[in-house]
Amino acid sequence: MNRESTQTERAVAPDDLERPAPAPVPVPETRAPARSEDDALEPLFTPDAARNFRASWDALQIGFVDDPRQAVRQADDLVRQVLEDLSRSFSNERSTLDGGTDTAEQPSTENLRLALRRYRSFFQRLLSL
Repeated sequence: MNRESTQTERAVAPDDLERPAPAPVPVPETRAPARSEDDALEPLFTPDAARNFRASWDALQIGFVDDPRQAVRQADDLVRQVLEDLSRSFSNERSTLDGGTDTAEQPSTENLRLALRRYRSFFQRLLSL
């Protein structure tokens, strides 16, 4: 026997071998908060716009073989277009997201809570890209 196993054997009392193992401590589950219907992640682009962007990407990617420099220029233009479309989309939705919090009146806490929920939903949509 080696020295480590001898020390381990001495550390375990005979009574310990007869006792059942302690029950495992339950670990609380960490689930994402339940989503309501207004928190559904709607697409940021219309189906037609997304289809057009994808078709443009496919075309420029295929064109890389013949003219790599031009394909990279087209990719830059396409990404710029997508970001501009996203910016327009945000601008159009902003009034809805704010939910009347930009008025001269003092918005209620409930209005602010609802506005923050809408911003959270939009933020999650952005991160889902």
